[in-house]
Amino acid sequence: MPHASNPADKQLLVLINPASRSGGDRADQLDAGVSQLREAGWSVEVRETCGPEDAAASIHGARVDIVAIGGGDGTVSGCARALVERGLPFAVLPMGTANDLARSLGIESLEQSFKAIRDGRKTRIDLAQIGDEYFFNVANLGLGVQVTEALTPDVKRRWGVFSYLKAVSEALTRRNQFKVRLEIDGRKFRLRSMQLAVGNGRFYGGGNVVHEEATISDSRLHLYSLKPQGLLELLSLAPFIRLGQHRVSQRIFTESGAEVHIETSPPGMAVHADGEPVAKTPVSIRVVAGVIEAVVPSSASM
Repeated sequence: MPHASNPADKQLLVLINPASRSGGDRADQLDAGVSQLREAGWSVEVRETCGPEDAAASIHGARVDIVAIGGGDGTVSGCARALVERGLPFAVLPMGTANDLARSLGIESLEQSFKAIRDGRKTRIDLAQIGDEYFFNVANLGLGVQVTEALTPDVKRRWGVFSYLKAVSEALTRRNQFKVRLEIDGRKFRLRSMQLAVGNGRFYGGGNVVHEEATISDSRLHLYSLKPQGLLELLSLAPFIRLGQHRVSQRIFTESGAEVHIETSPPGMAVHADGEPVAKTPVSIRVVAGVIEAVVPSSASM
């Protein structure tokens, strides 16, 4: 359960992906939020990052109570290992395209995130791990990877909140099927798939639900696989996929567990986690329960 705290020193490091400053009123909202924290007695340092390695170096070198990260889900996931190694709590500043981690934490806006930082409420959440890589939301192979590849910076810029729909439409024109061998907590399965997703958080892909019962603190991985099917069949399933109601159809395989091993035919399929390429099949994914502390709104129920 979330708990309230009052950091003694009120030292905050704000890491910003420079690309996330553009668009709408983000820059003004960021400046306003930082100003409000300083007025409330916080010492705040704002740094623009040049990538995951630069962000990790900033976290390792900082003497702070909390790290706030502004950008998309990939930006936040890129900081996960450094945060775990330092044992630092973090806050998400939702400045990306999808902001699915923010959704999983109950954060809907920059204003709400800064208020949560001031209120000081935190809760421990899970991470998922592939090899040495951590992720918060979901790992994909198949159609989900093709969507990520279609979600170029130009598409994000031109289509904004509709960019995921544009990317899905493009990916569906080149869908491929593959064979999967799964082992989930010792249980073995064989199936054909066109899309396989393993979720740690609740949301992915711009607000889709990983599974209707999933939370980011339930110590479980939630997996679903779409059986090969045509466009019209996929469209009929779309509302259920959006809401994570996978059990309604025999065309969707769903399972959950603490550890998932995936082998594919063909082998060597790309695996993306939170929008970033992290591995190729075969892969093993495990949940690391309660390993990191996140700032959440006072209204959060997790």
